[in-house]
Amino acid sequence: MPFINFGGPFPPDGFGDFTPPHPRRRVQRKPVGNAVTRTLINLAVTLLVGAVWFYLDLPAVNPHSGDFYFFLFLLCGVYCASAVFTSGFQGEGVGGYVRFVAKQCRVPFLTVLLLCAVIAGGMFSSWVVIRAASYSALLPIQSGDFAAEVEEIRYDQIPMLDANSAALLGNRKLGELADMVSQFEILPSYTQINYRGRPVRVTSLAYGDIIKWFNNRRNGLPAYIVIDMVTREAEVVRLGDGMKYTTAEHFGRNLYRYLRFHYPTMMFDEPVLELDENGVPWWVCSRIVKTIGLFGGIDVRGAVLVNAVTGEHEYVEEVPSWVDRLYSANIIIQQYDYYGRYHNGFLNSVLGQREVTVTTEGYNYIAIDDDVYMYTGVTSVTSDESNIGFILSNQRTKETHFYSVAGAEEFSAMDSAQSQIQQMRYTATFPLLLNIANQPTYFMALKGGDGLVKMYAMVNVQQYDIVSTGATVADCEGSYRYTLASRGIIDETLASPEPVDEYEGAGVITDIRASVIGGNTHYYVKLSDVPGYLDFDAAAVPTAVLLNVGERIRYRCEAFADGAGLIPASWFEYDPAPATPTPATNTAEPPATATPAASTATATPATSTAQSPATETTESPAPDQ
Repeated sequence: MPFINFGGPFPPDGFGDFTPPHPRRRVQRKPVGNAVTRTLINLAVTLLVGAVWFYLDLPAVNPHSGDFYFFLFLLCGVYCASAVFTSGFQGEGVGGYVRFVAKQCRVPFLTVLLLCAVIAGGMFSSWVVIRAASYSALLPIQSGDFAAEVEEIRYDQIPMLDANSAALLGNRKLGELADMVSQFEILPSYTQINYRGRPVRVTSLAYGDIIKWFNNRRNGLPAYIVIDMVTREAEVVRLGDGMKYTTAEHFGRNLYRYLRFHYPTMMFDEPVLELDENGVPWWVCSRIVKTIGLFGGIDVRGAVLVNAVTGEHEYVEEVPSWVDRLYSANIIIQQYDYYGRYHNGFLNSVLGQREVTVTTEGYNYIAIDDDVYMYTGVTSVTSDESNIGFILSNQRTKETHFYSVAGAEEFSAMDSAQSQIQQMRYTATFPLLLNIANQPTYFMALKGGDGLVKMYAMVNVQQYDIVSTGATVADCEGSYRYTLASRGIIDETLASPEPVDEYEGAGVITDIRASVIGGNTHYYVKLSDVPGYLDFDAAAVPTAVLLNVGERIRYRCEAFADGAGLIPASWFEYDPAPATPTPATNTAEPPATATPAASTATATPATSTAQSPATETTESPAPDQ
């Protein structure tokens, strides 16, 4: 109908016969049972939700854990929500419900207030502004001499695989095994360790999906994968009994849940897979502690070791010597950054910034003796493109040395190496720090667009305009040493790599394998009397392509230890009659007794070889896995 008095005041009785609807009357809910019944129901609901949440989220029952407080808040919230429902209460707005909870749910309400007070006090007690001295003391630092403390490494012992290359080799190897490839995949979390004197990366298999887990759970995961970082060979190590306790399991055998139910109060870093000297797989689960106030000063105190096959577990304060990774790189870097920023006090870190330093964006690993050391550069807080030095930190003991070596930071060195062959458009990997002729040196691989290694580069840390490249590591090192000598940085006697002891022997060929490395074909020859494989470079020994299994040859190679892996060989001839091995002109003792200092590798040769990118590389630090 038309409006009345359009443009003027509305009539007092509204629009004609229209009457506004009355508000809907709220239906009053009735309470459930009596007070005791309601309390029991509320407790039951709270316990049920709490049990499900604990099983899925696995919070540590520890006042130093933020997850623990969230869990308690959740329990209080669930109880209060259940109490509102069972009481039949209908409040007017948020304020009404808050008043109801404060009156009828006094215990959980007061618990929440108490928890808030504890958290506030804990955060204050951990505040870096008032605890800067404690934060700076988390990582004891010793000054060191790089040339004296870090031994030179021969080119045939340089770890040349990065994480991506190791993963590629592992996937290729698994793809060769018809009985595994359809059921399993590879966990991406490779751990770098020293295994029987060799730097390797090791990881576990994982089930392809939940259905494949259901079909294979009885026997567990049948193998783990070892990637030799020097020889670039992948080996699938089959187990008599499968691995039943891993991060890829479900329900009670899931490693995280297994740890939580056996150690409910402990906080853990991300577990890593390691091998003892007998090749038994163990999970090393570092125990995390907070040492400053309630929430600050993350550190490690011991570890829980879990046998991946049997589930046997033990907490130890002092880990055995075969454990290589107790402290993660992220924890060490965080602790050094605290030291670099706050060793002269908090105010100095903000005003003046005298001697304030931080770590660079990347990090890497070095094998020294039988331990794995993490290294990273140290630069000023102004974030320029140069380092004032770098640190080496033992990942088992946290022993940390600072080496004052001013020079290029890692990414500047990578740019310098790429500019040397810019017409090729190769990409440099994150460098590995080596001691070459007593000079701290960045070593890196240069990859093409296909991700494969095309060349190698060495860049002097202190003078990063000194760059040498080569198609092989040996060529690269030779060119680098020559450049250093021609610039007067090292003596001419160091211009060539040190000569190695040689050994001559004879034996029957039992196995032959081949691989293309840096554009050159290498033939790996297994003999009846040699513990490893002779490595013939086809460029230097072209007749190696004619060798066949069953033939007897005499050979010349570098002296080797009893457990040698790949042994560089320089010569062979056919030997139709058995002969007694005799030393070469420049010789070492026979293999049974000779263990030259320059050759200490003892890893068993892997079962497959593939051409792959090289150079040990680690991505920029991120929150630890």
